[in-house]
Amino acid sequence: MRKRTLIASAVAVTAAGAVTLAATVVAQAEETGEAALAAVLDDILQDPRLTDSQTGVVVADAATGEVLYDRGGAKRAIPASNDKLTTTAAALDALGGDFTYVTEVIGGEPVDGLVSGDLYLRGTGDPTVLEADYDKLAEDLAGLGVTSVSGDLIADDTAFDAVRSGTEWGWSDLQYTYAAEVSALTVASGDDFNAGSVRVFIEPGAAEGDPAEISVVPANDYVEIVNNATTGAATEVTVDRDPHDNVIRVGGTVAAGGEGTFATRAVIEPTQLVADVFADSLAEAGITVDGEIRFGEAAPQDGEVLAAHESAPLSELTAEVLKPSNASMAEALFKTLGYEASGKGTFESGKAAVYAAIEPYGVDTGPVRQVDGSGISRHNLLTAGMLTDLLVGVQDAPWFDTWYEALPIACGDDAGTLAGRMCDTPAEGNVHAKTGSMTSVSALSGYVTDADGRELVFSAIFNDYLYSTVKDLEDQIAAALAGYSATATQSQISAFAEAEAVDELPDEDPNHNLECTWVEPAVC
Repeated sequence: MRKRTLIASAVAVTAAGAVTLAATVVAQAEETGEAALAAVLDDILQDPRLTDSQTGVVVADAATGEVLYDRGGAKRAIPASNDKLTTTAAALDALGGDFTYVTEVIGGEPVDGLVSGDLYLRGTGDPTVLEADYDKLAEDLAGLGVTSVSGDLIADDTAFDAVRSGTEWGWSDLQYTYAAEVSALTVASGDDFNAGSVRVFIEPGAAEGDPAEISVVPANDYVEIVNNATTGAATEVTVDRDPHDNVIRVGGTVAAGGEGTFATRAVIEPTQLVADVFADSLAEAGITVDGEIRFGEAAPQDGEVLAAHESAPLSELTAEVLKPSNASMAEALFKTLGYEASGKGTFESGKAAVYAAIEPYGVDTGPVRQVDGSGISRHNLLTAGMLTDLLVGVQDAPWFDTWYEALPIACGDDAGTLAGRMCDTPAEGNVHAKTGSMTSVSALSGYVTDADGRELVFSAIFNDYLYSTVKDLEDQIAAALAGYSATATQSQISAFAEAEAVDELPDEDPNHNLECTWVEPAVC
């Protein structure tokens, strides 16, 4: 249980004239220490963008758990990608940093180049498998002398259930990588590991007016590209996948003589995309499959593993989840946790596994709700207090250093979603924290060292505001904490926060509703 030090402003009024006298005294001798910090944070949270919105901010001593500031810390709120804090902490605790995913090719022992019967491609949830990895599996089969398969090619994705999308994922999000369908057998479109997607590259033709040139990674026949884009004076391209099929329509113009651009779109039924890609890999390796392609059938438990691909360990993958806020990887971990705990890779079993892993660290999961691994669902409801409990509690975990270094770092090297934020403030290179971004939702939770060298944890969750961003308020809070000391006055602490203030309320910008790494090309 966290110790709570409640800070409040007290003004004693004995007569009408005493108010003026008190104000004069305060002006002459400012508060210092925690009272000054509370006053600064209160001022930040008076920003008009937060009027009639929901705010939860908690600051605590990382060593003792003593709460130094609490504004709405027990209120449930949509956490957006702060949800990934619980998912990755649970994964490191329950699976271990050495955990790896294995994708296997299973079939009968080849005789004179022939695999008799069916050939299975079995996935266990690896969201990092690339087209080149499927090519390598096919090449390894060819290296065994395999030239033909007498049966069918079967894509085994049964480690996870067939529920591809989380509860209440927005229909308008489903074509984008952050809401890609979840499958135990999938393929990523690049080394940023956006699983279950294809990346569409749009390059100019030879001259203005010519059709744009389109290429797709991974190369496949599963997705249909309708190219209505032309070569023009500027790059203004639209790329949209139809809501109910895998037709991707490219329109607009791409600048003549330029480098072109790209967009990544999620596919419907990623298992089938994998089967298409792997069938091509087999053909290119000189292996013919006499039968058809089937899906969703389990490979025999006693089948012989003919080739296998192993992912990087979870200790390395954690940074790939947290720094760029990779949603498809987080969802894979969520269902993997459920599968490893219960033999069923479902959203429900993932939730149970996350709760079981984080509760021993002093986290009360009773008053909150987590329904997916990435935070895409608006059914997720966490609290700033619960997240600070997690941040405090896991510091003694053997995997903590891995998790801490995997967090985005304010204006630092390999900063992830905090690149360009809090630069030229005491928070630069100091704050390690997870961002969160959705329409009318923003969050930042993590660690900061104050000016006295004391480690603090903090969580700020904002919901229901109508402006394009409140991220500068998060930065003001973090900068104030980084500059805080026990002897600092309110004015001194405010000076650090003011460095991150904005002069005007920003115009509506849809990119502010996304993590900066989700914009293509990325804006951070």
